[in-house]
Amino acid sequence: MLSSGQLQQLLSGAWITIQVTAYSAVIGTLLALVGGVSSLSGSRALRWFTRVYVELFRGVSAIILLFWIFFTLPQLFGIFLTPLQAGMLALGTNMGAYGSEIARGAIQSIPRGQSEAAIAINLSPFHRLRHVVLPQAIVLMLPPFGNLLIEVMKASALVSLIDLSDLTERAQNLRTLRAAGSLEIFTAVLVIYFLISLSITFGVRALERRFGRGLDVGGGLGGAVK
Repeated sequence: MLSSGQLQQLLSGAWITIQVTAYSAVIGTLLALVGGVSSLSGSRALRWFTRVYVELFRGVSAIILLFWIFFTLPQLFGIFLTPLQAGMLALGTNMGAYGSEIARGAIQSIPRGQSEAAIAINLSPFHRLRHVVLPQAIVLMLPPFGNLLIEVMKASALVSLIDLSDLTERAQNLRTLRAAGSLEIFTAVLVIYFLISLSITFGVRALERRFGRGLDVGGGLGGAVK
């Protein structure tokens, strides 16, 4: 059995894992929304730039991206990041690349008649996006974004490789010090990761209910414009 002190160490590491996941999610979500909208822009240069970003960061291993940001940026540009900053930047940009495709697909799935109706009532392109398209697209994005966020949470274990004391790092330290048996340590870690994942699932479902309330996705304009 783990002692209270050992469990406290794991919970302290879990808090680091939660922080890495949360910060990465903020960066990734913002990049995904910008990327999804930009990929449908009328500007060819903007579409090309977005495509390069998506293909580059989807095609590069997350661990290599993490190492590149943490070890290479200081050599090339003199930019020194803490392990937490490097981890959230690597995972956030990686999430943003995958999320951009989710956002693009959700936006494209909104019937064209929605935008045409918004044009008919003289809404500007920004307000069409803000009040008509995105409220409906977000509801469609949330389920795959929830899955993506769980993948980011699991990938956050990579930050232990750059000496950030997350949950995985704390577990490895306890095992190395033989403070407890591997069975007890990694069973506790498994349960903690599962609970974090479950919390993400419940949180995303709550957001689905919140954003979907009173909104008929793909329906009439009256359900989209408040």
